[in-house]
Amino acid sequence: MTAPLHPTEEPTLHDLLERYATLRDTLQGLELERDALAAQIKAALTSGARAETDLYRAELKVSRRVEYPVDHFRDVFGDAAALEVAVIDRKKAETLAKSGDLDPERLRELAVVKETQSLVLIPKTR
Repeated sequence: MTAPLHPTEEPTLHDLLERYATLRDTLQGLELERDALAAQIKAALTSGARAETDLYRAELKVSRRVEYPVDHFRDVFGDAAALEVAVIDRKKAETLAKSGDLDPERLRELAVVKETQSLVLIPKTR
């Protein structure tokens, strides 16, 4: 950013935009590098490696989400049930199963559990 001529002079809109663009471009570059490093670290951790620094220990956190594929759900329970739960909301589908409107066992068989892994840094100074 261009320094103002006088210490009390406010930066111009051009100066602000230039600084904003510089920061945005820097952050985007850093985010790309961070994501690439995370992918490499995740792959290493998945294969059994351990990673830590003086301050952090890297771990993989696994999140699971149950979903019901719309086409299979409709094939098993019909159009009316598929429309009833619309986006196949897990909670709505399980509520219908609890109330007896859907077969709970068939719903369980239909479930697809999706896992995502995120890299977590655990501070060692706790």
